[in-house]
Amino acid sequence: MFTTLSGTGKTITIGPDLPTVVIGERINPTGKKSLTAALASGNLVLVREMAKAQVAAGADVLDVNVGIPGCDEVDLLRRSVLAVSEVADVPLSIDTANPKALEAALKVAPGRPLVNSVNGEEKSLDTILRTARPEPVVAA
Repeated sequence: MFTTLSGTGKTITIGPDLPTVVIGERINPTGKKSLTAALASGNLVLVREMAKAQVAAGADVLDVNVGIPGCDEVDLLRRSVLAVSEVADVPLSIDTANPKALEAALKVAPGRPLVNSVNGEEKSLDTILRTARPEPVVAA
């Protein structure tokens, strides 16, 4: 099985016997006071800087996670995906278990991103998978 991801300028294929794909995981506020503070204030300068630094260091895909307590994750994740896409041409990994935030981010993510943070609970899995791959619209 192969998985193909794309960004604004690069396409990555993940599969057996293919080179290892490096996913940059730095855009995650867990344990990062400066990123948490920047996200809480809506300042995405640090997010852009982290994205550029990870690509320069060899990241093939960039994970975007903005989960901080009390934030409007729907808006913040959408804006962060846009900010990262402005400075990096690699595919994105959208890292949230919030279906509404995932939907908002998928609407603005360029290319074909990876969906991260899907847990094995049936209800959660069903909701996230329907958001990631909605039913096709059939014209009447």
